Amino acid sequence: MNLIESACETLTKIRQTSPLVHNMTNIVVANTTANALLAIGASPAMVDGPEEAPELASVAGALVVNVGTVTPAQAEAMKLACAAAQKAGRPWVLDPVAVGALTFRTNLAKELLAFKPTVIRGNASEIMALAGEGSGGKGVDSTDSSEAALVAAKTLARTSGAVVAVSGPTDYTTDGERTLTVKNGHELMPFVTGLGCTATALTGAAVAVAEDKLEAAAHALLFLGLASETAAQDTAGPASLQVDIINQLYHLTPEQVKEAGKLDSL
Repeated sequence: MNLIESACETLTKIRQTSPLVHNMTNIVVANTTANALLAIGASPAMVDGPEEAPELASVAGALVVNVGTVTPAQAEAMKLACAAAQKAGRPWVLDPVAVGALTFRTNLAKELLAFKPTVIRGNASEIMALAGEGSGGKGVDSTDSSEAALVAAKTLARTSGAVVAVSGPTDYTTDGERTLTVKNGHELMPFVTGLGCTATALTGAAVAVAEDKLEAAAHALLFLGLASETAAQDTAGPASLQVDIINQLYHLTPEQVKEAGKLDSL
C-alpha cells in the first residue's frame, strides 16, 4: 500500500469507527478542535479535571495534551492522564505550545516526555526548543522554518521514541529514520488561531485508528492541508476560513486525497 492509499484507509477508518479522542487542550481552541474532530468523523471529549482525566485517558482511542493555556492544576491532571494512557497502552499526542518561550510550560513538556508520547506535534520553534536546540518562538508563533527544524525533529524523535511532526509551509513527520513530507495547505492558515492545535487533535484521531504512527501523523496534516486548500478557494478571509475548514473536513473524501494529496517520503 502506498502513502496516499494508506491515508485514504485512515480517513475511512476514522469515519467507520469514530474513535474517542480525549482532549486536554487550551481555552482558545477547544470549540474549534472539538468541531474539527466531529467533522472528520471522530468523537471528541474535552476533559481536563484530575478526578476524571486519568480514567478517560485509559480507555480513549487516543489522548491529546495541549499546554497552550495550562495552569498548575491542569498540569498535574495532564501528568496523571499521560501516566494512565501509557499504562493502558493508549496512544497519546503532545502539543508543546510556546515551549521555549515560557519556563513553566517548558518544564512541564519535558516532564511529560517521560510518559512516552506517541507523537509530538508542534511548530518549528517549539520542536527545536523541546529538543534543546532553540529558545522558542514569539509567543505561540514560530520564528523558524519547518526545514530548519528537521534535524532537531529527528534528534527529538530518537531521544523520546515519539514520532515528531513539524508544521509549516512544508510539514515534516519523522521517527528519526524515516521522514515524510506534506505540501498541502494555504498561505492564509497562519492567520487563523488554533490550526496547529487542530492538526494535533486530528493527529489524535489518526493515531487512534492507524497502525503506522508515522504515517498517521502525516495523514492528519494532509487532511487539514487539503481542507484548507479547498476552503480558501471561496473564503472571504481568516474568520470564515476557520468555519470553512471545518466544513471541508466534513466533506473530505478519499477521492480528494488521491487527486490532490501531496504526501511523499523525503
